[in-house]
Amino acid sequence: MIIDNKVFAITGAGNGIARELTLQMLARGARVAGIDLNEPDLAETTKLAGVNADRLSTHVVDISKRDVVSALPDAIISAHGQIDGLINVAGIIQPFVRINNLEFDAIDRVINVNLHGTINTVKTFLPHLLKRPEAYIANVSSMGGYAAVPGQTMYGATKAAVKLFTEGLHSELMGTNVHVTAIYPGAIATNIAANSGLTMPEGATAETSKIKTTSVTDAAETIIKAIDRNAYKVFIGSDAKTMDKLTRLMPERAAKIIYDQMKSLLPQ
Repeated sequence: MIIDNKVFAITGAGNGIARELTLQMLARGARVAGIDLNEPDLAETTKLAGVNADRLSTHVVDISKRDVVSALPDAIISAHGQIDGLINVAGIIQPFVRINNLEFDAIDRVINVNLHGTINTVKTFLPHLLKRPEAYIANVSSMGGYAAVPGQTMYGATKAAVKLFTEGLHSELMGTNVHVTAIYPGAIATNIAANSGLTMPEGATAETSKIKTTSVTDAAETIIKAIDRNAYKVFIGSDAKTMDKLTRLMPERAAKIIYDQMKSLLPQ
């Protein structure tokens, strides 16, 4: 899909991959409706957009609230005249604890944002996208959606659901004007823990757990290239690509590798 002069709604645009994606798509000539729960973060994205900010509208929305999401298309069409694409990036992780110690409030929050939020936006935007000559839906799943990460079991379950939801959507929309891409990031250099309202275990860092991360710049570039070619799926980072192969060929071995990398983050 040609990005120039298209209008994309991007969830999570106040930070991380979604912010960088917003800035890069604006630089490519797109118009963007940036969606996020945090108004100051959206304001910072607008500031960073610089001379391209005139093609950016911001919308403070909790995507887990279906009634609020339902008002988004009209607001975006009012700002930009049309909607050509939806990119669901917004997501949160769970506290780094085993499922036995994970409170139901935390479970519900992860499900509501990661799964219901994605469903809410897709269901709301799809009727409008089907009316366009060409349109796009891209949903961010995760390496954790196909490779189990201890201490993120509920997060992984929601991302696995997003994976199948997106693949099913692709099959249902074959023969229509709407392209669908599933996105699988590995470890990305973002503040997802803080943005999820969490603090990491004391002393836990990417360095202490020996996790190599991909920059948000590279992640956003990879997503844009996938949209350019209407890709079925795209992996972000060498870890995501490697674990995709390993989980299919040697699933138990893959699980042990991830456990060895992540066990330092789990409370004993």
